[in-house]
Amino acid sequence: MSRCGSHGAATGTARVRRGGYSKFAYVWVGDSTQQCPGQCAWPFHQPIYGPQSPPLVAPNNDMGLDGMVINLASLLAGTVTNPFKTGFFQGPRDAPLEVASACPGIYAKGAYPGYAGVLLVDATTGASYNANGVNGRKYLLPALYDPSTSSCSTLV
Repeated sequence: MSRCGSHGAATGTARVRRGGYSKFAYVWVGDSTQQCPGQCAWPFHQPIYGPQSPPLVAPNNDMGLDGMVINLASLLAGTVTNPFKTGFFQGPRDAPLEVASACPGIYAKGAYPGYAGVLLVDATTGASYNANGVNGRKYLLPALYDPSTSSCSTLV
């Protein structure tokens, strides 16, 4: 499989009040080191196409895991805003452009194809990031489309 991940919805086996069955949303994220690392782990891996700039240093020193964090964040955003394929998206229903997929490869201001943008850089490790987590963890999270400004919104 060559997908970084996906999200969708399914019908459960539990009955709900009105006689129907419960629905649930799900997210699946693949291993970024094994499944198209040039797409699923970029910018921590060489891209599969386009400008071949050096990869960034992953904030948790694990290209695969940090790539999965990016994909999980993108898919969670899509699941929250379009859980049953009837929510917020643009384009055809069978190939929707969602809040994260509308902003591919954008992680900070000044981003363009092959360049993630002006990111924060850890002075000790040289790792690139745009979000701080608990216990000093750092992450790179994708930009999300903001319909109020018709642009991609970044953390930095």
